Amino acid sequence: MNFGTFIQAARIRECDHARRLLITFEQWEQEARRLLDARSFSYAASGAGEGSTIWANQESFQRWRIVPRILRDVADRDLSVKLFGQTFPFPIGLAPIGRQAMFHVQGEVASARATAILGIPFIQSMVSTYSLEEVAVSQACRWFHLFIGHDRDVLKSMVLRAERAGFSAIVPTLDRPEEGWRAQNLSLCVSPFMFHYGLGNFISDPIVRQKYGHSLTPQTIQYMTTNPHISVEDFRYLRSITELPIIVKGVLHSEDAKMLINYGADGIIVSNHGGRHLDGAIAALEALPSIVNVVGERVPVMFDSGIRCGADIFKALALGAKMVFIGRPYLYGLTIAGETGVRHVIENIVADFDLNLGMAGLKKLSELLPGTLSKQ
Repeated sequence: MNFGTFIQAARIRECDHARRLLITFEQWEQEARRLLDARSFSYAASGAGEGSTIWANQESFQRWRIVPRILRDVADRDLSVKLFGQTFPFPIGLAPIGRQAMFHVQGEVASARATAILGIPFIQSMVSTYSLEEVAVSQACRWFHLFIGHDRDVLKSMVLRAERAGFSAIVPTLDRPEEGWRAQNLSLCVSPFMFHYGLGNFISDPIVRQKYGHSLTPQTIQYMTTNPHISVEDFRYLRSITELPIIVKGVLHSEDAKMLINYGADGIIVSNHGGRHLDGAIAALEALPSIVNVVGERVPVMFDSGIRCGADIFKALALGAKMVFIGRPYLYGLTIAGETGVRHVIENIVADFDLNLGMAGLKKLSELLPGTLSKQ
């Protein structure tokens, strides 16, 4: 029995007359909105400015349509993918989201445990509630996401800690020199409210304690996580202090992808961060084909921003991504039911994708090619 059929049968067994299961993104989001206060939900759901980049991400998926084939044996489907020397059962991971204890008391620890059970990557945010070492206990496949701020001593300390804690890749965001304009967050005074939820890696860091002591404020955290002077030299410095794979998140221009590979990047994540940083930006899915074309097979190209269902995964992989990362869907699952909620969301999305693959007449990821889609 294929994964999608197995999960579908399991969900039916779980359902009874007194219980309606949450299956779709809209259901998860609606329930999370009901459970959260306005500021926490705004932090999760809103984007930069007017939210036009969020809208563009969703609209771009609708412009691509699947072209199914018939009379093909799809009984034994294989969703596995090999990246950076590891084989994952599904081409799906969890994108970095900071301050997860705003949504569930176990925060990133619960999310990492869910991925450990399923065998997929978890990218831990630099501004997480729980530290690198606390999340490492989960035994998940862990990649560490960081921002390159002004303080290189702190940057190096964080990277070395990630290495010691068994993280297997570094995922820098290089396209966020400053905080984006988040009008909805500002109207609700979100930033001061959420500050203390993102300190796990800072209060546990020896260099931070030595240099900043007890003077951690929103301003000092911003100093360590933003840098409007960021340049190629900062990336070169990061490359010089670690031998772990460096997977750059936030690439939307093919020339930037070429540059990063020339400077030693080991992977690219095409992403506009779910529309959280720049209002009016190009949809990540629209940027994907040109970057795949330029990069070729030199390094893996991955994708996030706007994944909501199995068909979205199908389209991103068909356009050349080797793996996709989900964000808001799993955060809503975490809100609703902690580790179990995260796992439930992942299983549903994977099952949806698996069934889409079979219904399209395909049985393995290598068959997902641009010709399986038509642009409307």
